[in-house]
Parts: sequence; structure tokens; C-alpha cells
Amino acid sequence: MPGEPWWKSAVVYQIYPRSFADSDGDGVGDLEGIRRHLDHLEWLGVDAVWISPFFRSPMADFGYDVADYCGVDPLFGTLEDFGRLVEEAHERGLRVLVDWVPNHSSDRHPWFVESRSSRDSPKRDWYLWVDGTADQPPNNWKAAFSQTEPAWTWDDATGQWYLHLFLPQQPDLNWRNPDVVGAMHETLRFWLDRGVDGFRMDVIHALVKKEGYPDVDDPWLSTDRFDEPATHERIRAFRRLLDGYPGDRVSVGEVFILSTAKVAEYYGDNDELHLAFNFPPLFAPWDTAKWRTRIDRVVEEFDPRGAWPTWVLSNHDNPRHRTRYGGSEATARAAAVLLLTLRGTPFLYQGEELGLLDADVPPDRRVDPGGRDGSRAPIPWDVSPTHGWGDRAEPWLPFPPEADVRNVEAERADPTSVLHLYRRLLAARHDSDALRLGTWQQLPSPDGVLAYERVLDDDRRVVIVNFTDADRTVSVGGDWTVDVASDGAGEGGRYAGAVAGDQAVVLRPP
Repeated sequence: MPGEPWWKSAVVYQIYPRSFADSDGDGVGDLEGIRRHLDHLEWLGVDAVWISPFFRSPMADFGYDVADYCGVDPLFGTLEDFGRLVEEAHERGLRVLVDWVPNHSSDRHPWFVESRSSRDSPKRDWYLWVDGTADQPPNNWKAAFSQTEPAWTWDDATGQWYLHLFLPQQPDLNWRNPDVVGAMHETLRFWLDRGVDGFRMDVIHALVKKEGYPDVDDPWLSTDRFDEPATHERIRAFRRLLDGYPGDRVSVGEVFILSTAKVAEYYGDNDELHLAFNFPPLFAPWDTAKWRTRIDRVVEEFDPRGAWPTWVLSNHDNPRHRTRYGGSEATARAAAVLLLTLRGTPFLYQGEELGLLDADVPPDRRVDPGGRDGSRAPIPWDVSPTHGWGDRAEPWLPFPPEADVRNVEAERADPTSVLHLYRRLLAARHDSDALRLGTWQQLPSPDGVLAYERVLDDDRRVVIVNFTDADRTVSVGGDWTVDVASDGAGEGGRYAGAVAGDQAVVLRPP
């Protein structure tokens, strides 16, 4: 629709750069590897890419511990490589989002090195330092990667504790300090001035901590540690900054709060985040009632605010959805139809379009402090023994299962593959105003089936998702043509009033 921002109708593809494509044969993906595979993304039909962190980093958390917010780690290339990537992505009509990590830096960042040098350092207050004794942390808060380790580290040299919601190597910045706010705004401008189209904002809900650092009932998950009014003030400032640039630059917030009502608050009054990840659907089992509830909650909480939803099945922090749903390819295919036809902006995770499972990573090759290696396995590009990763060095993680057949080359040659299903679904979205921007209305359906209609003006689509393994009769009234079927069956033909077990279909008027 004219006047609507691009991100409302877009499909965003997440790239985890270490595992996407390796251009120099060192076993680690890089920016040049992404650039060389832009043709794949254009062919697939996505509209934007979100690139997980590629900044200078000691890699304690594989890039989410940032040592330089305005530099590219040599492991991934150079600023010039990034510039070429953005230029060529834009030439293909692909937008580029950067993963910005504002809650914490690396302990190797010059800001923290200076802050840690002395209690009298001009940057001491750039981080969160608290008095105490070495034998007793200031409160009961726990770090994210452990339910037992404190979110505090004692610094012998200066005799205080510093806060880190994640690893000790990831000290939290003090967002109550206006100098921190100003410095971090400059990092946003740095990338905006280089043409990026927006940011995925990491752990955005946790920026400002509760004053006094009180103990909480759940020291690991409780949002009582943060979720402060001042956080919303900071986000409104980000919004003003982005809206001051041309081209509908977008903010996508990682709001890891398992309450859709609380997530909705981070949209503000159309003056905070443009988009926010709502994670309860990602954690929902493949069950009709659970998904109906999750969708209903989004409608109830987002619609009154005019907030635009996001939908995610997989990402770099969680097991792939095919793995979570028991390994069934048929279920993963049906889930793809659901993801790409709900009202909102869908996010695809690299390799999802291949139907990948998590890799089986042996203990001696596990490297992630959060145990997330399986979903971060390298993408297999071709049928060769190295799957397009070269033979100079072994990839940093093992390939996912069945890489000899679940690779881009093999699946692109097979019109019945999961890859071609995703391409058909993306084409169907591009061809339908209703699927991109239309209303959503649930339709009557039997147990185990979710049916809904998408409408915009005179464009209509009906989607039916069978969560069961048994055939179901589903009457939707009138004549319909099968536009896309998760298993490919009957596409282009008349809908006969039934869906097969584990099947999902998109129907259009004849």
C-alpha cells in the first residue's frame, strides 16, 4: 500500500555471519561470503537481511561482546567489505539491518578498560560499579548463561563489583549516564551514515536497571531488575534519531519478556520501537490451541496500539523449529506456511529455508557459553565434501545433519524441496496485498486445524494449517484455488474442501 513503511510488508532474513558463508577458507564465515551469496537471497525472495554482530570483539560471546562499535572484526573483513555488501544488497533491492548491542560492551572495550583503571576515572560511571565486600555480591541477580552464577564480578584492583547480565566479559553500560547515551547515539549515526536501513537492538528492554539493585523473586529471569520508565525514554530517543534519517529506517527490539502485553508497551504511542520481537510464539509447542492463544494475545495487545507484530520460528539463540517440533519435515513445512501468512513481519533464520535440523556438536567442539552451537552450524551450499566452505580449514562447527542432500545446490535442483516451498511462499506474499498488509480473521475449523482469512480491499486469501497427522475436512465457502501447499500437492487446482495430515495451504480466488 502506498505510504506504508517498507518494513511492514517485508520478510527479513537473519544472517549469523560466522556460519553463513566463508570466502577465504579459514572456516569462519565473513562479510565477503555474504556478498557472494546475495544472489541466493534475491532468488529466494526475501526483502531484507539482518546481520548478527561483526564488530571487533574478543568473541567471548561470539560478537555480542563488542570491543569497537564502529569497526569490523578482521575475522569478518573490513569496513570496505561492509560498504560493498550494503551497496550490492541495495542494488538487488535488499535492505540491510545491523545487530546493535547497547546493553553491554566487551571488557576489552576502551571505555571499560578506562572505567576499570581507577575509581577516579572519568569513565568510571560509564558502567555499573557497586561497593561491597569480595565475599558477598550486591544482590541475588544471576547471569543469563547460568542460573547459579551471580551477575556481578569483583574487581580486586578497585575494590568494587561491576554488573554484567551476561558473561563477566560483558559489563553492562550505565544508561543513566548522559555521556553513555550520547556516545551510543554516535554509534547508531556511524552505521546510518553508511547506509544501513535499521537495527536489531539486542536486549533493549534491560538498558536501565532498577535503582538500588533490589533482590528479586526470580534472580535469573525477573524483569523487576529493569523494565524501567527510563528505558522507554531511551528508546524514544532512538526512535527520534532513526526517524530523522530518510528511507524509513527501522528499529527491531529484542524484548525478551515472556508477556505479550509487556512487549506491546515497547511500541509506546507509535514513538518507541518500530517492531519488537514477541517470543511466546517461538516457545509454543506445535499445537493448535497454543498457537490460537498466542495469536489472540497479539491481536488483543498489539491492535489497540496500532503496533505491527513480528513472527519468528527460529533464530541463533534457540533450537531450530524443525528440531523443536520433533524433526518432522512435514511439520516444519506447515509451520513455514503459518509464519509467512500471519499478519505482521516474519523473520527467517538462515538455513530455515533448507529445512535444517540442529547439528549434533560433540563435546570437544562445543564453544558457545549458552549451549547454542547446534542452531549455529554452517550453511551447506553445495554437494561437495566441503559444502562450499573450502578445504583450507575445517568449519568452526560441524555441518547439520544430511548436509549432502540438505544444501542449497541440491535443493535448488529439486522443485519439491523445502527451499522451493519457501520461494513459492515468498512469491505468494509479494503477489498479494492481503498477505502482506491485510486484516486477519480466524475462520471456523475442526479440532487440530487453524484457518484464517487475510483481506485487503478486493484481495483475499485463506490459509488452513493442519496441526494433526490426520486428514481434515475444512469448509471455507465458495470456490478457491490452491495457491501454495506445504507439500506441493494440488497447487494450481481447485480446493476440494480437505487438507491432508501435516499439510498447510494458501488459497486464492480462482
